[in-house]
Amino acid sequence: QVQLVESGGGSVQAGGSLRLSCVASGYTFSSNSVAWFRQSPGKEREGVATIYGGARSTYYADSVKGRFTISQDNAKNTVYLQMNSLKPEDTAMYYCAASWRLGWPRMSPEAYKNWGQGTQVTVSS
Repeated sequence: QVQLVESGGGSVQAGGSLRLSCVASGYTFSSNSVAWFRQSPGKEREGVATIYGGARSTYYADSVKGRFTISQDNAKNTVYLQMNSLKPEDTAMYYCAASWRLGWPRMSPEAYKNWGQGTQVTVSS
């Protein structure tokens, strides 16, 4: 059974940083696609960043490019999302997603079978 557990969320002021972690059990990140999504009240879940191809490739939403970095530590079976220069519009629940459906767009929520419970990020101005 695949279980994803996110942590690292919290409340920060604009311009601050947070690092989110996603630890997997029953699943190996090393050669599989993993993604971070976020969702704020009243909005659709949106893709933030994805890492794939044995961590050789990454892709970011335009809204976070240059500020967020996705990475993975295979020894710890953990994927990270380093978030710098945070803005109030980054406020959302952040989710880790795995078990990508082959051929689906990697930033589409429907492309992933397994999800964590989410971790809240709140950025104040």
